Amino acid sequence: MKKATIQLEALACPSCMQKIESAVKSLEGVDKESVKVLFNSSKVKLDFDNEKLSIETIENAISILGYEVKKTQVKDL
Repeated sequence: MKKATIQLEALACPSCMQKIESAVKSLEGVDKESVKVLFNSSKVKLDFDNEKLSIETIENAISILGYEVKKTQVKDL
């Protein structure tokens, strides 16, 4: 398992948070309880199983929604 912090371009509204959270939680391999979208800092924090899912897939799911990923940090749990 890995812990990721994904820095996004500034989020415009609370519904943006909900869209991102829903998309990330729908991915196989994401620990759904760990997903947090922080509106004020425009960050997504989550834990994921790196044997089932790559960080690039998570970033792509966010990008498809129209949000720009600026920087990602991944650490071992």
